[in-house]
Amino acid sequence: MLHTPNHDYRILDAQGAADYLAAHPALAAHLGGTPGEWTCRDVADGNLNSVFLIDGPQGGLCVKQSLPYVRVFGEGWPMDINRARFEHAYASRVAPHVGTLAPRIHHFDETQFITVMEKLEPHIILRNAMLAGRRLPRAVADVAEYAARTAFHTSDLAVPFERKFADAGVFSGNLALQRITVDLVFTDPYVESGRNRVLSPHLDAWAASLREDSALKAAVARHRLAYLSKAQSVLHGDLHTGSVMVTPDDTRIIDGEFALLGPTGFDTGTFIAHYVMAWFARSAHEGSSQENASFRAALADDIVEFWNVFATRFIHLWQEWDGENDGTPRTHFTSGTDRQALDAFRRSYVDEILADTVAFMGVEIIRRIIGFAQLADFTTIADEPARARAMAGALSFARTVLLNPGRFRDVATLVGALLEHERADAGDPQATGNV
Repeated sequence: MLHTPNHDYRILDAQGAADYLAAHPALAAHLGGTPGEWTCRDVADGNLNSVFLIDGPQGGLCVKQSLPYVRVFGEGWPMDINRARFEHAYASRVAPHVGTLAPRIHHFDETQFITVMEKLEPHIILRNAMLAGRRLPRAVADVAEYAARTAFHTSDLAVPFERKFADAGVFSGNLALQRITVDLVFTDPYVESGRNRVLSPHLDAWAASLREDSALKAAVARHRLAYLSKAQSVLHGDLHTGSVMVTPDDTRIIDGEFALLGPTGFDTGTFIAHYVMAWFARSAHEGSSQENASFRAALADDIVEFWNVFATRFIHLWQEWDGENDGTPRTHFTSGTDRQALDAFRRSYVDEILADTVAFMGVEIIRRIIGFAQLADFTTIADEPARARAMAGALSFARTVLLNPGRFRDVATLVGALLEHERADAGDPQATGNV
């Protein structure tokens, strides 16, 4: 149901954001000085919200406000502003577990749908760093750590079922954002949709093929059902390189408004998908072939690093968990034989997350190339035929993993298939049209 803003709700502009902070003494004190000494910048670059950075003599703050419509379309695409409440609920839920991997929240206003948080500086968006050819290996490990902590500590492995059901009660109301995911991720790329953004004419054959591929659509339908029904852990719901702020020494995950209770592999698969797409796109970016090859090799290593850190940390958290502190009973595995069985169960649990990760990775790749939300990784490639070849390579790889799930039982096999895919397509001048 579309939420109608209350009569007190006002959309902020830059001056309004500064005035808002001035009206809250604790926030104004954080900035220091007087409002006349503050500077305010509009830095919104996403589709949904207003974002302002305000600096004062003593510090800075970030002000984010949900809008009652999709920002890039205006009132022609209305949007439930309650998403700010779900983002706040998500930040509050994971804060005890992620520490400084998320920005500090200073203030939340549920009437104006405003969040005031720590200003991240000199952080930049991870995607922008990657587009500039910068590799930030700490970021990969940090996001994996964040994903492991949130996945374990919000799952049935660490919390009593009463808390799990309470989480379900909170995030099941995030319907508007889940509708976006169901439509844009799992539906639109496989039908005729005015929201799709196909690079025409180069990828017209690809788009038509996806609409006609019954086996692929059946695979996507299975994963759509998993997304809707597999209540495994509390998810960020939109964990990609545009939702991570970085410096060489610090990583923060932002924008948790798509939060839901769902399959753990949706978050990990979404994140890996963006590294795979960056890998394909890099071949068509400016720079020497040697530089691009070196960066692509680094991206492939990062994919392996991300999964290995996630899996290792998830199992370690499980191994060290003492559930008595919140009512979860200690494990009944006690003997040496039982411990072996428990270790095998842990491995099988993580293997299942990997299987979901690979599948959701494939789905995310397809939707980002055929669907509405296009990526700068590709759109910044000026040469359209070169861009199309890179996009077609990524589509072909995504189709391969979705139709052959049994092949990808470890991350090394996944990355090996990525490299094999490149060799198979090398030298094919018709790669953009062949499906």
